[in-house]
Amino acid sequence: MNRDILTSEDLVNRADFNKGNGLLPAIVQHSDTGDVLMQGWMDKTALLATLELGLVTFYSRSKERLWTKGESSGNSLECLAISLDCDNDSLLVMARPKGPTCHTGTETCWHDQFSRHFLSRLGQVISSRKQDAYTDKGSKSYTVSLFNSGSKRIAQKVGEEGVECALAAVTGNRDELVNEAADLMFHLMVLLEDQELSLEDVQRCLAERHGG
Repeated sequence: MNRDILTSEDLVNRADFNKGNGLLPAIVQHSDTGDVLMQGWMDKTALLATLELGLVTFYSRSKERLWTKGESSGNSLECLAISLDCDNDSLLVMARPKGPTCHTGTETCWHDQFSRHFLSRLGQVISSRKQDAYTDKGSKSYTVSLFNSGSKRIAQKVGEEGVECALAAVTGNRDELVNEAADLMFHLMVLLEDQELSLEDVQRCLAERHGG
């Protein structure tokens, strides 16, 4: 949680709770993929609780009390940053989810969200295949066979695909370069998952290097 941003008194003081009878809409966005996860409501106490706990906390209009996302399901939202819109009457919460966000069991409450990144979805599939590797569920899956072959073989495949990608570039075959780059990206994602990492970890590293 970025304390430099989230503990600023300016955030709480600038938030205009009067417009919404004490409540502000709070849009929660995935910090890594950019997906919009859910929308809730925050009063001043909920906002302060979110900043203090580092977990997204809302005010429930139906229960008329504060509730921290995941308090019963365990699917919490780690708060990384909060910002106000230009009118100071709407909150954008950047968060990293711990499990599905929607009560239906999906990652986001917008099931048909068109802006979701394909690589994020592919990462979820690869992660699922890794779990299948411990069972017989995905015995015919190529991805499962990669996980079953072990880290050394996966790393070898990344090397092979990297060489083929470079050769395609040297020969000027643009179509082949795209195909080989796709193969390289896929096998790299499998290797990262094998090492309990993801593209999000790489993205955060790049962002830190460039001051993002």
